[in-house]
Amino acid sequence: MLNELPEPDKIILIDLPKVAKTSLLITIGTLLLLWAAHIVIEQQFSFSISIWSVIWFIIGYIVLIVLHELFHLLGFRLFGNVPWKSMIVGINLKLGVAYATTDKLMTNHAIRKALLLPFWMTGVMPAIIGLAIGNGLLIGLSALLIGGAAGDFAMYKELRKLPDDWLVKDDPELPQLYVFATDTLDK
Repeated sequence: MLNELPEPDKIILIDLPKVAKTSLLITIGTLLLLWAAHIVIEQQFSFSISIWSVIWFIIGYIVLIVLHELFHLLGFRLFGNVPWKSMIVGINLKLGVAYATTDKLMTNHAIRKALLLPFWMTGVMPAIIGLAIGNGLLIGLSALLIGGAAGDFAMYKELRKLPDDWLVKDDPELPQLYVFATDTLDK
Protein backbone atom coordinates (compact mmCIF):
# COMPACT_ATOMS: atom_id res chain seq x y z
CA MET A 1 0.00 0.00 0.00
CA LEU A 2 2.82 2.43 0.81
CA ASN A 3 4.28 1.94 -2.67
CA GLU A 4 1.11 3.45 -4.13
CA LEU A 5 1.48 6.58 -2.00
CA PRO A 6 3.81 9.55 -2.54
CA GLU A 7 6.79 10.14 -0.26
CA PRO A 8 5.47 10.91 3.25
CA ASP A 9 5.85 14.45 4.55
CA LYS A 10 6.94 13.06 7.90
CA ILE A 11 7.90 9.67 9.34
CA ILE A 12 7.33 9.19 13.05
CA LEU A 13 9.68 6.58 14.46
CA ILE A 14 9.08 5.12 17.90
CA ASP A 15 12.19 4.42 19.97
CA LEU A 16 11.25 1.11 21.64
CA PRO A 17 14.01 1.13 24.32
CA LYS A 18 12.97 4.66 25.33
CA VAL A 19 9.30 3.63 25.32
CA ALA A 20 10.14 0.61 27.51
CA LYS A 21 11.82 2.87 30.09
CA THR A 22 8.92 5.31 30.01
CA SER A 23 6.48 2.42 30.35
CA LEU A 24 8.27 1.17 33.45
CA LEU A 25 8.27 4.62 35.05
CA ILE A 26 4.59 5.18 34.25
CA THR A 27 3.69 1.74 35.61
CA ILE A 28 5.57 2.26 38.88
CA GLY A 29 4.23 5.80 39.32
CA THR A 30 0.66 4.74 38.54
CA LEU A 31 0.89 1.73 40.85
CA LEU A 32 2.12 3.87 43.74
CA LEU A 33 -0.55 6.50 43.12
CA LEU A 34 -3.37 3.96 42.82
CA TRP A 35 -2.21 2.02 45.89
CA ALA A 36 -2.06 5.27 47.87
CA ALA A 37 -5.61 6.08 46.75
CA HIS A 38 -6.68 2.53 47.63
CA ILE A 39 -5.22 2.85 51.14
CA VAL A 40 -6.94 6.22 51.65
CA ILE A 41 -10.28 4.87 50.43
CA GLU A 42 -10.11 1.62 52.39
CA GLN A 43 -8.41 3.28 55.39
CA GLN A 44 -6.21 0.25 55.82
CA PHE A 45 -3.46 -1.64 54.05
CA SER A 46 -3.46 -5.36 53.49
CA PHE A 47 -1.56 -7.41 50.97
CA SER A 48 -1.58 -11.12 50.29
CA ILE A 49 -0.41 -13.34 47.47
CA SER A 50 -1.69 -16.81 46.71
CA ILE A 51 -1.18 -19.13 43.78
CA TRP A 52 -4.73 -18.28 42.68
CA SER A 53 -4.11 -14.54 42.79
CA VAL A 54 -1.01 -15.03 40.61
CA ILE A 55 -2.99 -17.16 38.15
CA TRP A 56 -5.83 -14.62 38.04
CA PHE A 57 -3.30 -11.82 37.56
CA ILE A 58 -1.70 -13.59 34.58
CA ILE A 59 -5.09 -14.39 33.04
CA GLY A 60 -6.29 -10.82 33.64
CA TYR A 61 -3.13 -9.38 32.11
CA ILE A 62 -3.48 -11.47 28.96
CA VAL A 63 -7.18 -10.61 28.64
CA LEU A 64 -6.51 -6.89 29.08
CA ILE A 65 -3.67 -6.90 26.52
CA VAL A 66 -5.99 -8.56 23.99
CA LEU A 67 -8.73 -6.04 24.85
CA HIS A 68 -6.20 -3.20 24.49
CA GLU A 69 -5.53 -4.20 20.89
CA LEU A 70 -9.21 -4.82 20.15
CA PHE A 71 -10.01 -1.32 21.41
CA HIS A 72 -7.49 0.05 18.90
CA LEU A 73 -9.43 -1.77 16.18
CA LEU A 74 -12.72 -0.43 17.53
CA GLY A 75 -11.19 3.06 17.49
CA PHE A 76 -10.13 2.61 13.86
CA ARG A 77 -13.73 1.66 13.04
CA LEU A 78 -15.49 4.31 15.14
CA PHE A 79 -13.21 7.28 14.55
CA GLY A 80 -11.59 6.45 11.19
CA ASN A 81 -14.44 4.56 9.53
CA VAL A 82 -12.00 1.77 8.64
CA PRO A 83 -13.71 -1.43 7.43
CA TRP A 84 -13.22 -4.46 9.70
CA LYS A 85 -11.68 -6.43 6.83
CA SER A 86 -8.87 -3.85 6.58
CA MET A 87 -7.70 -4.38 10.16
CA ILE A 88 -5.00 -6.67 11.49
CA VAL A 89 -4.15 -7.71 15.05
CA GLY A 90 -1.22 -9.83 16.16
CA ILE A 91 1.97 -10.25 18.13
CA ASN A 92 5.44 -9.36 16.91
CA LEU A 93 7.61 -11.78 18.89
CA LYS A 94 10.85 -10.25 17.61
CA LEU A 95 9.91 -6.82 18.96
CA GLY A 96 7.99 -8.26 21.93
CA VAL A 97 4.83 -6.27 21.27
CA ALA A 98 1.19 -6.91 20.51
CA TYR A 99 -0.19 -4.71 17.75
CA ALA A 100 -3.32 -3.63 15.94
CA THR A 101 -3.00 -1.98 12.56
CA THR A 102 -4.78 -1.18 9.34
CA ASP A 103 -3.68 -0.74 5.76
CA LYS A 104 -6.02 2.25 5.37
CA LEU A 105 -5.15 5.91 5.77
CA MET A 106 -6.78 7.69 8.69
CA THR A 107 -6.92 11.36 9.57
CA ASN A 108 -4.53 12.47 12.27
CA HIS A 109 -7.50 13.44 14.44
CA ALA A 110 -9.08 9.97 14.10
CA ILE A 111 -5.91 7.97 14.73
CA ARG A 112 -5.11 10.01 17.85
CA LYS A 113 -8.50 9.05 19.28
CA ALA A 114 -7.93 5.41 18.31
CA LEU A 115 -4.51 5.49 19.99
CA LEU A 116 -5.93 6.61 23.35
CA LEU A 117 -9.15 4.56 23.45
CA PRO A 118 -7.40 1.45 24.92
CA PHE A 119 -5.72 3.57 27.61
CA TRP A 120 -9.12 4.74 28.84
CA MET A 121 -10.88 1.39 28.50
CA THR A 122 -8.20 -1.06 29.72
CA GLY A 123 -6.22 1.25 32.01
CA VAL A 124 -8.35 3.99 33.53
CA MET A 125 -11.67 2.13 33.69
CA PRO A 126 -10.22 -0.93 35.51
CA ALA A 127 -8.44 1.47 37.90
CA ILE A 128 -11.71 3.21 38.73
CA ILE A 129 -13.53 -0.11 39.14
CA GLY A 130 -10.65 -1.56 41.20
CA LEU A 131 -10.72 1.45 43.54
CA ALA A 132 -14.52 1.39 43.76
CA ILE A 133 -14.73 -2.29 44.74
CA GLY A 134 -11.46 -2.40 46.67
CA ASN A 135 -9.79 -4.93 44.37
CA GLY A 136 -5.98 -4.73 44.55
CA LEU A 137 -5.53 -7.23 41.73
CA LEU A 138 -7.50 -5.02 39.34
CA ILE A 139 -5.62 -1.95 40.53
CA GLY A 140 -2.30 -3.68 39.77
CA LEU A 141 -3.49 -4.79 36.34
CA SER A 142 -4.71 -1.30 35.49
CA ALA A 143 -1.30 0.17 36.40
CA LEU A 144 0.37 -2.29 34.02
CA LEU A 145 -2.02 -1.42 31.20
CA ILE A 146 -1.65 2.32 31.80
CA GLY A 147 2.14 1.93 31.64
CA GLY A 148 1.74 -0.36 28.65
CA ALA A 149 0.17 2.50 26.71
CA ALA A 150 3.54 4.34 26.64
CA GLY A 151 4.01 3.54 22.93
CA ASP A 152 0.57 4.93 22.18
CA PHE A 153 1.40 8.06 24.21
CA ALA A 154 4.66 8.50 22.26
CA MET A 155 2.84 8.32 18.91
CA TYR A 156 0.07 10.60 20.18
CA LYS A 157 2.61 13.18 21.37
CA GLU A 158 4.22 13.37 17.91
CA LEU A 159 0.91 13.38 16.02
CA ARG A 160 -0.46 16.17 18.22
CA LYS A 161 2.10 18.53 16.66
CA LEU A 162 0.56 18.06 13.20
CA PRO A 163 -2.71 19.30 11.65
CA ASP A 164 -5.85 17.24 12.33
CA ASP A 165 -6.64 16.74 8.64
CA TRP A 166 -3.27 15.24 7.70
CA LEU A 167 -3.43 11.56 6.82
CA VAL A 168 -1.59 8.82 8.68
CA LYS A 169 -0.53 5.37 7.50
CA ASP A 170 0.58 2.86 10.12
CA ASP A 171 3.55 0.67 9.24
CA PRO A 172 2.36 -2.96 9.38
CA GLU A 173 5.68 -4.29 10.73
CA LEU A 174 7.64 -1.49 12.39
CA PRO A 175 6.74 0.93 15.20
CA GLN A 176 6.45 3.92 12.89
CA LEU A 177 3.86 6.09 11.18
CA TYR A 178 3.91 7.72 7.75
CA VAL A 179 2.24 11.10 7.75
CA PHE A 180 0.99 12.95 4.66
CA ALA A 181 -0.10 16.56 4.32
CA THR A 182 -3.58 16.60 2.81
CA ASP A 183 -2.36 18.49 -0.27
CA THR A 184 0.43 15.89 -0.85
CA LEU A 185 -2.16 13.23 -1.65
CA ASP A 186 -4.16 15.59 -3.87
CA LYS A 187 -1.28 15.68 -6.36
